[in-house]
Amino acid sequence: MDAIADATPMMRQYRELKARDPEALLLFRMGDFYEMFGDDAERAGELLGLTVTSRDKGPNAVPMAGFPHPALESYLAKLVAAGVRAAVCEQVEDPKTAKGLVKREIVRIVTPGTLTDEALLDPRASNHLAAVVEVKGKLGLAWVELSTARFTLTSTHRLEIQDEIARLAPAELLIAETAVDAPWVRALRAAAPGMTITPRPSWDFLADQARQLLCEQFRVSTLSGFGVNDDAIEIQAAGALLAYLRETQKSALLHLRRLHVHRREEVLGLDETTRRGLELTRTLREGKRDGSLLHAIDLTVTPMGARLLAEWLNAPLTNLDALRRRHDAVGDLVEDAALREELRRGLATIQDLERLAGRMGTGRATPRDLVGLARSLAALPTLKARLTARRSAALRQLEAQLDLCPEIRQAIDETMVDDPPLALKEGGLIRDGFHPLLDELRDIASGGKSWIARFQAEQIRRTGIPSLKVGFNKVFGYYIEVTHQHQSKVPPDFIRKQTVKNAERYITAELKEYEDRVLRAEDQARELEYELFIQLRDRVAAEAPRLVQVGEALAQLDVLAALAELAARRGYRRPELVSEPILKIVAGRHPVLDILMPEGRFIPNDLDLGGDSGTILLLTGPNMAGKSTYIRQAAVLCILAQMGSFLPVKSATIGLVDRIFARVGASDELGRGQSTFMVEMTETANILHNATARSLVILDEIGRGTSTFDGVSLAWAIAEYLHDVIGCRALFATHYHELVDLETVKPGLRNANVSVLEQNGEIVFLHRIVPGGADQSYGIHVARLAGVPNPVLERAKAILAQLEAQHRRMGESAAHSHSDASRSSEGRAASGTTCTNASAAVAVPGLRRVKTGKGMQASLFAALPDPILDELAAVDPETLDPQAALDLIRRLKQLA
Repeated sequence: MDAIADATPMMRQYRELKARDPEALLLFRMGDFYEMFGDDAERAGELLGLTVTSRDKGPNAVPMAGFPHPALESYLAKLVAAGVRAAVCEQVEDPKTAKGLVKREIVRIVTPGTLTDEALLDPRASNHLAAVVEVKGKLGLAWVELSTARFTLTSTHRLEIQDEIARLAPAELLIAETAVDAPWVRALRAAAPGMTITPRPSWDFLADQARQLLCEQFRVSTLSGFGVNDDAIEIQAAGALLAYLRETQKSALLHLRRLHVHRREEVLGLDETTRRGLELTRTLREGKRDGSLLHAIDLTVTPMGARLLAEWLNAPLTNLDALRRRHDAVGDLVEDAALREELRRGLATIQDLERLAGRMGTGRATPRDLVGLARSLAALPTLKARLTARRSAALRQLEAQLDLCPEIRQAIDETMVDDPPLALKEGGLIRDGFHPLLDELRDIASGGKSWIARFQAEQIRRTGIPSLKVGFNKVFGYYIEVTHQHQSKVPPDFIRKQTVKNAERYITAELKEYEDRVLRAEDQARELEYELFIQLRDRVAAEAPRLVQVGEALAQLDVLAALAELAARRGYRRPELVSEPILKIVAGRHPVLDILMPEGRFIPNDLDLGGDSGTILLLTGPNMAGKSTYIRQAAVLCILAQMGSFLPVKSATIGLVDRIFARVGASDELGRGQSTFMVEMTETANILHNATARSLVILDEIGRGTSTFDGVSLAWAIAEYLHDVIGCRALFATHYHELVDLETVKPGLRNANVSVLEQNGEIVFLHRIVPGGADQSYGIHVARLAGVPNPVLERAKAILAQLEAQHRRMGESAAHSHSDASRSSEGRAASGTTCTNASAAVAVPGLRRVKTGKGMQASLFAALPDPILDELAAVDPETLDPQAALDLIRRLKQLA
């Protein structure tokens, strides 16, 4: 393409701009279209479904593709969804006044993590750009939401980075180009295949450069005022982020004025597995927001409130005072329904101030953005007045943070019309009376119509041609049209310009002079309006940090009011938060199922952990009875309480939790070559290594992915470890009924089961948790409810009966053997001998016994009827003569 690129000045210009960012798809503005050439055209044709053509033919033809400029946002959305970086190149001078080739510049580079345009963003979800840098085994992490100016940083480790990235779910991640093959990068790539990972030059992450860039942006000499040391590793990640933003946005980023430090010890720890298993923000099966906990509790009325609610849910607090302030605020709003309703009604009229400020700061705000901002600011005085003198400290603080910004609102109201057009350069933006020169130019432009009417009347009188009329088109401008039948009356000062059917068109010097004056006035008015709009936008952009602060306060108010509305609608109660490791819930309900199920259908249940009630609840019972719902419910209620919400309970006392671990559901990871059981054991190992005495652990069906005896052994040992070593609160759901014997030897473990009503061979799940262990799982009953064919069910019943009979015989035999062994042991003890056989049975509490070695792991179907064994069982060897013995051998041979 290079040879062709040199053929025309335009193609040389294109090549020069393309060389500035070779990896980006260059959208090259040509008149009313964005065009792409060469490889970019081929790529765009495939990604965007565009037709690829060529202006020239032959071997040197350059592929080209394009789309109309009004469709830019829709095509950018497709490119972003595909993870493609796009460079938007605009004409930066008026083609009418350009001398030679129109000047063009790349005005912004659009990537998945740098979006600010409303059309490209989900209003209720954050769009994070993150950066990670590794120094001496430690990781620095920073992330920014460019559209809202929220800029945060922290430090972490290799083993924790995956959980942090899962919490943030960034659209794009920056790494140093030297770290592309690092193990933690490979792990992130596998865990989040939809995330765009962008390698950056290593010098962007240099400590001195990063610190200097950040200090320059925030107009400080040291970053310690933000609560972070100047030499902290996370500063390097933040600096790389800022360098990337400056490169892509081509603007001053006026709204970025503050750094936030994320202190992980102040936040409830939730790893990726736990977030996924508890379906906090997405459902486990379909990955949708609908059906998740976030969807169930989200009653916010603003986009910024919805985003903050998700942030609170993803990062619950561990600070008791901060949580009590949130609960106090929610309580005030629950009690005062009139206040709550008025606040929510006022908030609903406010646009997304955070993202409006973001578009101001990046220089992309539209006229309608400014008008929307003014209307939003107009709602603030009422909100501020209603928050005055509230009991809650949090509400009083929000009242103080609500800056009314009266001068910004006044400037917009005085300048902008109430309903401005979308186009920036077509006029109609500025209010009449705001600018004297603009009013004069408008008078000239609009006054042309009355002048033309007077001119036409004068020419009719002068020429005596009653059908004479004055018209206008874009080719000739104003003209005088005279029909052929009146050609003899045309005066000599009429200059003929065009012949049309049945008429001739003329101009005069006077008409042309006025046309030039009118058209110049229209162009000058449009140019002046654009200049006045840019001046206003720049003025407002300088106040972007104030607008961001107002947006943050409104978002918090929206979340608190939404949580109060949820509590009032659903009968939620305020939990009592304490520092002791207890968890006491009376009549708790799962917040998602409580909404999805018909009123009154969900069965509430109690939970009592900690102190004399024990720290571990071992839950047994049939499938479909509600075990998994119950244990998930406990974790979800803790999360809601520690994000500041009231709970669907009659009462709750919750000791603050530092981390929640939930190992629920079964899944494999084929991409990593890991089976279901391997994933299960990896996740369990993570729990056992990282849980503390203040943690809450949720385990569902541990050990089911392997053989029965291996599974029982592992589940038993894991329960013991949680009880003896970690000492945390835990709920352990299992079908291994052997584990109920742990209660007899572990004082902190309690058994519970899900009650079932059995009548006439039918079962009814009562979904009620009661003390004690279950004695059967009702698996065949559940299979019938699932629609398994009757022949299969009947066969399963027969096999089950045989297995149970065999199990009873083995139990009786084991009991006799145990009795004999005991007597033998007593005899050996009396004679001074002991048994040291390593393959002997391992004693466990109760009558259940588990043997070691491979002998016990034979096929289950070894217990089914066998004709040879049945024949042998019927033989009495004491009465068998030689002939009968031969006959028996023949029959056995036939059966074999």
